[in-house]
Amino acid sequence: MLNPLTIDDAVKAALLEDLGRAGDITTLATIPASARARAVLAARQDGVIAGSEIAIAAFRRMDAAVRFDTHLPDGSRVKQGDIVLAVEGPARAILSAERVALNYMGRLSGIATLTALYVQAITHTKARIVCTRKTTPGLRAFEKYAVRCGGGFNHRFGLDDAILIKDNHIAVAGGVIPALRAVKASIGHLIKIEIEVDTLDQLDEVLKEGADVVLLDNMAPTLLREAVARVNGQMLTEASGGVNLETVAAIAESGVDMISVGALTHSAKVLDLGLDIGVD
Repeated sequence: MLNPLTIDDAVKAALLEDLGRAGDITTLATIPASARARAVLAARQDGVIAGSEIAIAAFRRMDAAVRFDTHLPDGSRVKQGDIVLAVEGPARAILSAERVALNYMGRLSGIATLTALYVQAITHTKARIVCTRKTTPGLRAFEKYAVRCGGGFNHRFGLDDAILIKDNHIAVAGGVIPALRAVKASIGHLIKIEIEVDTLDQLDEVLKEGADVVLLDNMAPTLLREAVARVNGQMLTEASGGVNLETVAAIAESGVDMISVGALTHSAKVLDLGLDIGVD
């Protein structure tokens, strides 16, 4: 579920950006205020749907009288030509909100579609596909929601979710053990600790000091297998770096628990969706 207040704020900002100071002057000039219309939002290519709630919110923000019939909910796989959403109501509202609705749905459905490809590639393993903070500023909650629609899982939402000690933290803190000890001395008991390592020697230090999750960064599958064997269930293991659709299966087969993929949100191609309109 998405926070309805988050949806409302985002849709309002997007409509303000698009409508500008004078509103949709094309629609206002060509369409009578009394005109009504029917429209269907349809897939123009195969994929996975995400963002229907946001599209609906965009139309309703323009006019609360707009009505909807959801044919395929978020998370549904669609084929080219499938109708996702039917819209009916004041024509001006439908026309003016069309681009904002499609922008959100196309972007989020693209993320869901790409995530589903990664998930499908590792179904024979125990690993989970997780997203990162490499998101579009202002759209993180939506993009992480889209990852879930595609069958993936969410990593932390922000810097305040959990501890993630990266290589630069380790360098400044003076090493793996000093970084871990500093963290443990300052955080509350409910906060999880993850630390990034890129060598087996660093991993041994983590195993000595203890953490909840170890991030195995840019390790080849053979090295990942050795790392997983050394961990031996003492903490969760996450692989990152060099992950793409060609490499993800081999990474998952190493036995890691999670694979983080920045490409899910920073490189997904927009899913082609269109709004076909008719009039009463």
